[in-house]
Amino acid sequence: MIVLNGGSSSGKSGISRCLQAVLPDPWLALSVDTMVEAMPASMRASDAGIEFAPDGRVLVGPAFLTLDAAWTAGIAAMARTGARVIVDDVFLGGAASQQRWQKVLAGLEVLWVGVRCDSAVATGREIARGDRVRGMAALQAEVVHEGVVYDLVVDTTHTESLVCAQTIATRVRR
Repeated sequence: MIVLNGGSSSGKSGISRCLQAVLPDPWLALSVDTMVEAMPASMRASDAGIEFAPDGRVLVGPAFLTLDAAWTAGIAAMARTGARVIVDDVFLGGAASQQRWQKVLAGLEVLWVGVRCDSAVATGREIARGDRVRGMAALQAEVVHEGVVYDLVVDTTHTESLVCAQTIATRVRR
């Protein structure tokens, strides 16, 4: 397992795609965005599900947390049956988010990777993407890393996704 954690628009998805290209074996790439997109539309704008506030805050409710627990357990089950998995996540709860993953991934070999990016650069990417609420990148740039312990940190501020992926792949091959 490789777990990538970083704020919105930090470059996690690009790194994930590049990892799939440079690692010798097939790896599944799963993102929290995939889970959100798989949820019923009614849960993507509700107190019980997930809300993207106009100021960039992300608010999650009890129904989201229930689905998220099932999602993480499912990913862990795939890894336990032999799938190589890259997880692209946003630890909104910092260390508590990592601890939640650590519990479901107990006993598995996991490489914890922090994906950092200067908030101004991430904000520029956020605007260029056009599919994010403005402000998420700046709000998440640092908070997602608070108290999180990594095996490796990459910074996409001035480093391309492929170079970051190659750095991670070198660590995986050890």
